[in-house]
Amino acid sequence: MLKVAILGFWHVHATGYAEMIRDHPGTELVAVWDPDAQRGAEAAERWGVPFFPDLDAVLAGDVDAVVVTTATVEHADVMLRAVAAGKHVFAEKLLGVDLGEVDAIVGAAREAGVALTVALPRLHEHYTLTVDRLLRSGQYGDLTYARVRLAHDGSIKDWLPKRFYDPEEAVGGAFTDLGCHPVYLLDHFFGRLPVSVSAVYGQMTGRGVDDNSVVTFGYGNGAIGVAETGFVTPGYSPFTIELHWNGASLFYGYSGDSFQLWEDGRPADLEAAEQDGPTPFELWVGHTAAGTLDEANLSAARNLTELVTMANASAATGTAVSRPHE
Repeated sequence: MLKVAILGFWHVHATGYAEMIRDHPGTELVAVWDPDAQRGAEAAERWGVPFFPDLDAVLAGDVDAVVVTTATVEHADVMLRAVAAGKHVFAEKLLGVDLGEVDAIVGAAREAGVALTVALPRLHEHYTLTVDRLLRSGQYGDLTYARVRLAHDGSIKDWLPKRFYDPEEAVGGAFTDLGCHPVYLLDHFFGRLPVSVSAVYGQMTGRGVDDNSVVTFGYGNGAIGVAETGFVTPGYSPFTIELHWNGASLFYGYSGDSFQLWEDGRPADLEAAEQDGPTPFELWVGHTAAGTLDEANLSAARNLTELVTMANASAATGTAVSRPHE
C-alpha cells in the first residue's frame, strides 16, 4: 500500500486527487500539509487524516509519496524538498513556472530514483486515443491545421477561488490554468514544438488576469495550431477538437461525444476508441512500484511549460515569440 500525503489544497483539483487516492486499491491518504493552516486543517478533517503545519515533518514521516497541488509558484520548492526526502511525486500542471524549474525538478527526481508524473489527463482519454490511430496511420499526411477549445464559466458564475486570479500565485490566468489542456493536446498531435507563438489575452471580468484567451502556434512547415480557453463561457462550452490534413478533416465534440470524419468533402467511416486509457494517477502508481520515470509524460510537461511561458510573454508584449528551428 502506497502511503500518500497531499501537499496543498490550493488547486481545485486537490479534492479529485484525494478521491483517486481513496478509490485506488494500492494507495492510502495518510496526511495533509498546506501553507494555509486553515485550508489544510479543513481538508484534513474532511478526509479523516492528520494535518501537518510543517512540511518537513510530513516528509520525515511514514509517507511514501506526495501529490503536489500547491500554488504553481510554490511547486519547485515543495517538489525539490519532497524528492530530496525520497518521496515519489504526482504533480498538478504546470510542473514549474519556467524551464529552469522544470529541469531542476526532473533532474532531482532522476538522481533520487523516484517516480515523477505530471497530471496531463486528456492525453489518455478516448478521443485522443482515436486521433492517435489516425496520426500513426499516416494515411492523410501532415496536419495543416489543428484547433482545440476548452472553456467554462468560472469567472462569470464566480465559482473559481479568488486565488486563481492572483497572477503571482497562479503564474497567470485562464491560459496558464485551463489552457494547459489544449496546449499539451496540440503539442501531442503535432509531435514537435512550434517555431512561433502568438497570444491574445482578454480580461472580461476585470480581475487582473486573462479570462478569455486565444493562442496560435506556427510550425516550420506552415502548419498552424490554435488553443482557445477562458473562464467566461456560459455553461461548459463543448470541448472540441478540429484537425485538418490536405485531404481530410476530423471534428470531435460538436455533436456530443462523437467524431465526424470527412474525406475529400464526404463523410467517412471512423473506428473510434471506446474506452479511456489508464489515468496519469494510475500510471504514476505503477511507476512508483517499478521505480521508473514516465519519460513521455515528463517531455510533454516540459513542452507545456515552455509553450505557456512563450504565450504569456507574447500576450504581455503584444508580439509573437519565436524559438529556433530544430
